[in-house]
Amino acid sequence: MTSSEAATAEQAGIRRLAIPTPFLVGRVNCYLIEDEPLTLIDTGPNSGKSLDELERALAAHGHRVEDLELIILTHQHMDHVGLLEILARRSGAEVAALHSLREYLADFSCSAATDDEFAQTIMRRHGVPEDLTTVLGSLGAAFRAFGSSGPVSRSLRDGDELPLRDRTLRILHRPGHSPSDTIFWDEARRMLIGGDHLLALISSNPLISRPLGEGSDSPRPHALIRYIESLRATREMPIEIVLPGHGAAIHDHVTLIDDRLGMHDRRARKMLGMLDSGPLTAYEIALRTWGNVAVTQAYLTLSEVLGHMDLLVAEGRVMEREDGHLSRFEAVREG
Repeated sequence: MTSSEAATAEQAGIRRLAIPTPFLVGRVNCYLIEDEPLTLIDTGPNSGKSLDELERALAAHGHRVEDLELIILTHQHMDHVGLLEILARRSGAEVAALHSLREYLADFSCSAATDDEFAQTIMRRHGVPEDLTTVLGSLGAAFRAFGSSGPVSRSLRDGDELPLRDRTLRILHRPGHSPSDTIFWDEARRMLIGGDHLLALISSNPLISRPLGEGSDSPRPHALIRYIESLRATREMPIEIVLPGHGAAIHDHVTLIDDRLGMHDRRARKMLGMLDSGPLTAYEIALRTWGNVAVTQAYLTLSEVLGHMDLLVAEGRVMEREDGHLSRFEAVREG
């Protein structure tokens, strides 16, 4: 955080606590709001190292876990909710999250297992080899330990207001990166606490995620289309600073969002060109786009491809055809 960013956040009584994660994205930003109630936004993953660093970061500002009175969650991913059970139990804090996360977080392990079943179904349908699908399913099971269940005692809905002593946060549901992405708008300060909805240095991946409250056999959602709708809504807001879930604060959200929209358009055109030689599965497109990364990060890259195919299907440029249990995409020929 630069000195100007720190000054802006500190003037608002907000401390950024950058907590380590075991994931490629690196540290996650939790935010301590020194207000009444004393509030923590997001928790970090469920690990001893993360808890130790969170406790030290709180102590550096004169607080303990036991002092927390309100915990707010931006979305369901384990690097943002993993310490929820520990923090809520030790502090007795109220937990506020999007209403659809109440059931999801009541039994995180079961919810995550259903997510993994959904993901494996998507991978098989779109050409990921069975042995790779099985391996990735096993890795997903191992990573579940970094998440946790926890009580949601205050359900939030899009458009609600969450009043604190010195500020009011408006709740805005912005799905795409995940089904539960929630941002918190302090209109008086023109400050947005954005979770992973918008990040400065990396593009938030719109993962193909099981719709909350549905089973592993639910239809595949159009995550990128929803994410673009969410970005366009955020673009119209008079924001001066975004405090994101990873990395540095954002001071020009319009330019950044325009860059992201342009990137998605260019990537869709590039993938459309790959269909000139004939139909391809989403996994084949991923391999041609990212090479071995499409093997090591198969579901992430597959989600990217499916998102861009959805855009092209919506434009009438591509068709999705099923052959038995396998889906392929083909270009629509003019004339």
